[in-house]
Order: sequence, then C-alpha cells, then structure tokens
Amino acid sequence: MRPLLATLDLAAIRHNHALVQRCAPGRGVFAVVAANAYGHGLAEVVTGLHDQADGFAVASLDEAAQVRALHAGARILLQGGCFTAQEYRLAVQLRLDVVLHAEWQAEQLLETELARPLDIWLALDSGVHQLGFSAAALRDWYARLQGSPAVASLNLLSELSCAGLRNHPLTEAQVEAFAELLDLPFAARTLADSAATLLLPAAHLDWLRPGLMLYGASPFADLSAAELGLRPAMQLQAQIIACREVACGESLGPDGAWTAPRPSRIATVSCGYGDGYPAQAASGTPAWLRGQRVSLVGRVGMDVLSLDVTQLPDVQIGDTVQLWGPQLPVEEVARAVGSDPRALLSQLTARVARRYLA
Repeated sequence: MRPLLATLDLAAIRHNHALVQRCAPGRGVFAVVAANAYGHGLAEVVTGLHDQADGFAVASLDEAAQVRALHAGARILLQGGCFTAQEYRLAVQLRLDVVLHAEWQAEQLLETELARPLDIWLALDSGVHQLGFSAAALRDWYARLQGSPAVASLNLLSELSCAGLRNHPLTEAQVEAFAELLDLPFAARTLADSAATLLLPAAHLDWLRPGLMLYGASPFADLSAAELGLRPAMQLQAQIIACREVACGESLGPDGAWTAPRPSRIATVSCGYGDGYPAQAASGTPAWLRGQRVSLVGRVGMDVLSLDVTQLPDVQIGDTVQLWGPQLPVEEVARAVGSDPRALLSQLTARVARRYLA
C-alpha cells in the first residue's frame, strides 16, 4: 500500500456541528454532505451525526438515497432538485424536501402524479445569478403552487454569494432581497451557509445549511478555524520516499519546471495530482515536516511531489509529511494554490486510504 493516508476525525465533525447549534440555538440544521461529505465519506459522516443532526443537504438523488438508507428519520434537502417526473416519484418514496430553482421544474412537478405531496423549497436568486427564481417569478409560483395536491408545504431558500467576505455589500443586499419576501407565509426559510452561521445573525432563520465549517475549515480569509473554534476533521499525510542532493543550476521534476538556485536537498513525497492534490500547486506551496513548514518545488506529478528540505539536514526516507491538517490548515494550502478548501477536500481520490477516528 502506498504510504498516503487521510485521517478523518468524526469527533471533530460532531464538535463543529455542536458549534453550529450554539451559534443559532433553536434553529434546524441541514448538515451539507454533498460531494461525499466534502471528501470525508458520506456514510461515515451521516452515521457520525446520526443522533445530532436534524437533517442533511445533498445535491443528487443518489446522495439522498444513501442518506435515507442510513437515517430513517432525518429531513433530507435535495438542493439540486428533480430533473424528471420519475425523480419526483423517487423523492416521494425517499421522503425528501425538494428545491425548485426553475420554472420548468415547477411545471414538471404540477404535471406529475404523486403518491403523496412533497415539502417544496422555492429558491430565490438573490444575487448569485446561477439558479433560482427572480422575486417576481417566485411570488407568481408561490401563488400557483399553494394548494396544489403535489405540495405539502412551501418553504423559501436562497444562497449567499459573498458571506465569506466580511462586510461585503452584496451580502447585505441579498439579505434585504430575502427579507422582502417575508410577507409570504412560508412554512420555513433558510439562508445561512457556514459563513453566515458564524457571523451573520440576520441570516439565522428557521434552518441553517452549514457545509465547510462542519469539516473544520474557515470560510473566511482573515479568520482561522482555530479562532472560530473549529476543529479540522481531515489530516492528509504522506511519506518521504526518496531524498537527493541537487546541485545549483540543475532542474527538477516534470518539464524541468524548477531550477535549484543553490545546492539543495530535495525530498520526494508519496502524493500527487492522481490522489487529488492540486496539480496547479506551485513552488512555495507549504507542507509540514518535522515541526516546521517546508516548501514544494517544481511541478506536482501524478504520483509524487517534491519538497525543498535543505534547512532540515536530518530528514530521511520514511518521515511523515502533513500536506494539510491540524498544523497546516487546508484553507492556507488552498490560498497558496489559488483554489478553495472545499475543492481540495472534495477532490481527494478513492486511491487515498482513509482511516476514521470515532
């Protein structure tokens, strides 16, 4: 087995979920477990939160079916909605809450004969401009869906665009756009993502939808997970599998992308883009080795990457390297590679061994 391991701490996820509840007492929580629970394992996370979560939010019917098989009683929010009449029938069987984000979905719902009505969430496009109804269209569809035999309850949902950028003017505008629909007697409302859960009480409505914070990463560039009281749930560790001396002026790695500016000691590490480590990571991206930060050099290969360990002369084959985790937050690595912590966590591939801590 390759010496590469992702350690997933379910106690940390429960800790972070409890923090969500403390941020907004009395609100329901849809724990977002889309994309295999951000790479942490959908089955393991749902099982770990079984007695704590009010509900779970997913992107697809496949994910919803997995959650329902693990938790008979939780509410499950199908955020992407349904795409065919048969999917609406499956949603009934699985007892899902279903989001409508487009007129064609609403029309299809009304045209489909269902065994029982569904709890429906109308999505407002309050500023992201990817999915959702305009305010005027949403009012129209509220009137058309109210009283339909296909609808058990009508609820309101929207997605914040910039809540992770503190004091961004678009966030205030989105909250105001959402509030303008509060005259409609929706059964429940949800607006808060992780960032809004942590620092935007105005968005704490009936339900919260935390994702990133559950997995112990900060949604803010200027506030660390530790400052927010979050515990990282994933630690990605590899090993040094080779060490060599590289003379000044010699090149290294795929395409000779890095040239040693001085005599250098280079460690080859058992992780690459085939494992989900970001291929775009450039020289200078941090890793953690023997209690200090070291820097990636050269291009990331499919199976390996290289670190400059010149300042650590005692480094040897078999030493453990933390690529992200408690000592090196995943959001710091994401910033270094021009990505997002959600991407780094969820793109970890199946060939990385997982170990779960209860």
